[in-house]
Amino acid sequence: MLSQQTIDIIKSTVPVLEKHGVDITKHFYKRMFTNHPELKNVFNQTNQREGRQPQALAASVYAAAANIDSLEAILPVVNLIAHKHRALGFLPEHYPIVGENLLAAIKEVLGEAATDDIINAWADAYGVIADVFIQVEEELYKEAEANGGWRLFKPFKVVKKEQENELITSFYLQPEDGKELPPYKPGQYITVKVKAPGEEYTAMRHYTVSQAPEGNIYRISVKREAENNPKGVVSNYLHDHVEEGSTVEISAPAGLFTLEQNSNPVLFVAGGIGVTPLYAMLESMELGRKVAFIQSARNEKLAVFTEKIQKKLDELNGSYLAKYSDTDGYIRKEDLAPCIQENTEVYICGPEAFMETVISYVKQLGVKEENIHFEFFGPGLSFKAL
Repeated sequence: MLSQQTIDIIKSTVPVLEKHGVDITKHFYKRMFTNHPELKNVFNQTNQREGRQPQALAASVYAAAANIDSLEAILPVVNLIAHKHRALGFLPEHYPIVGENLLAAIKEVLGEAATDDIINAWADAYGVIADVFIQVEEELYKEAEANGGWRLFKPFKVVKKEQENELITSFYLQPEDGKELPPYKPGQYITVKVKAPGEEYTAMRHYTVSQAPEGNIYRISVKREAENNPKGVVSNYLHDHVEEGSTVEISAPAGLFTLEQNSNPVLFVAGGIGVTPLYAMLESMELGRKVAFIQSARNEKLAVFTEKIQKKLDELNGSYLAKYSDTDGYIRKEDLAPCIQENTEVYICGPEAFMETVISYVKQLGVKEENIHFEFFGPGLSFKAL
């Protein structure tokens, strides 16, 4: 528990964090990686270069400060981040390193404005917040180990490599030790860890398990990025160097973007490769629940799973709209309106701008905020539409 004096001091720093938060977190990451370069094996360096990780951390620190007297308000965000930490292998011994460098960054960026009282208050607050994360993540590690699962990473063999279209390839992964896979929820992701040629550190990326649970196999469907796109370190390595018979290391499934088990109507809205978790959810559904699926892609050649989606929707008596921006333009509010009824649950996945637009549209169409579900693969940035 934090003292009232500590809470008051933390609250007083909220305006400063709003103004200088990103400067502090940029300096923090630079400082931490200088002192502990081994952590580059854990943190996504592409997100560092693009500035997404510092922005996300600054938003999280700001939220923690603003809610320091009622931390339960940020538990949904804590759970989301904790799932990603568990999937990346973030461990309790990492938290003191983060804390030491974060406090030093606050002092070094703010200078004399960061008084001893402020630094001491933030040290107390960080300790409490870190303990919450450590406890939540330990529970997630235990869940991952249950029912034949595993704690960190485990070798899987590629038993099938299948090209879906000119950019997207599916990889079918089976545990190398032959053990049964633990259950998972459609929509969850696994984390692939690789050491790409020419790279000094390992790289990790989250990929949705792109099918409902089936046998002893995970399938991921990976989009190839442009050669000069730094986001493509892992995806292009998988396309170019991983063949049938190759081995890759993955973590157990994680994530909170899963299908709500109720009788409400469902609308799936997919943009590009964001179709993967939505298709996995759709594939798990049984007849009796009203469902609609809207899929957006640049053109027909770049769309994926269209025939499988149509076939499943035919079985469920659902509706399907595939819209190609090259010829049909982007998804409009009018495309969504016929699919929305009272209590419709909307699931959205795709590029950030796409999701911002769709979230804005469905809110205008009367969908309750608690019925809007979305997944963003990357640091948890706040959408303008929310």
